[in-house]
Amino acid sequence: MASGGVRRGGLPVYDVETLKRGRGVGPTVAGEPSQVVALRLTLNDLATLDARAEREGKTRSEVIREALAASAA
Repeated sequence: MASGGVRRGGLPVYDVETLKRGRGVGPTVAGEPSQVVALRLTLNDLATLDARAEREGKTRSEVIREALAASAA
């Protein structure tokens, strides 16, 4: 759950500084420390991302991480 249990619009709200203090890093992804990164997308890009995530049964984050890994290869 979100640090402190605070919720906004039905979604958990994570306080990055609290996460960092509590464990030294944010939540893990595939067993590795992770950090929250803000990303601005157009509504069209967001719709494309959501459609792909839905089609592939993945989260937005998973689709973005895979795209980053593919572009770095």
